[in-house]
Amino acid sequence: MSQRRILRLSGPDTRSFLQGLVTNDVEKIDQGLVYAALLTPQGKYLADFFLLAEGSDVLLDADADQAEGLMKRLSMYRLRAKVDITQSELQVQRGTGHAPDGALRDPRHSGLGWRLYGDQGGDDGSDWDAIRVAHCIPETGIELTPDSYILEAGFEALNGVDFRKGCYVGQEITARMKHKTELRKGLRVVEINGMAPTGSAITAAGKPVGTLFTQSGPRAIAYLRLDRAKGEMMAADAQLKLPNTG
Repeated sequence: MSQRRILRLSGPDTRSFLQGLVTNDVEKIDQGLVYAALLTPQGKYLADFFLLAEGSDVLLDADADQAEGLMKRLSMYRLRAKVDITQSELQVQRGTGHAPDGALRDPRHSGLGWRLYGDQGGDDGSDWDAIRVAHCIPETGIELTPDSYILEAGFEALNGVDFRKGCYVGQEITARMKHKTELRKGLRVVEINGMAPTGSAITAAGKPVGTLFTQSGPRAIAYLRLDRAKGEMMAADAQLKLPNTG
């Protein structure tokens, strides 16, 4: 499990401030956890996180490696907004079994179980890589990198973007990609025979096709140029193919 850091945003402008920045509708936090991202003005990924309401405050559950940069970025955007951004001592537990009292459903996929915020952190030992690979769920710092576009990373299926909420940073590029007839690149689950390091280049017929990421057993997540991802592909010494292809 990646280490997490919880940020607390408080003040009368907190929700409107976040609403103008992040990819999802902040008002949904009244119904449970919200998964969202912060993008560059060019529509590329900066960070992903969960948002939840705690009284009038909003808690932001982020990867620990991104938290400091995220605080600086949010502070830069704050300008005159009445918002305070501080680090919280809260921790997060997660699991896929019986959910304890107060736990919230992970909004990305039912297979990811629940998250609980309190004095203790950790998880129940679930095989998170197997779950992610089975459902093509990207992980911060692995499949989700500064070169990522969130629609290519599957954010729409992960309930991480709202196309009706109005403007946010990077919204114009994201909306334009949404209304293309078809994305030409993206994350896909592939069948894999053999092992290859994360980040290995994928080729087909000697041409570059994409990049291999998380592997779990006979399947892996790969970022592919879809028009070339046909038939047998290679990553280092491993053989790959899309499911149900020759």
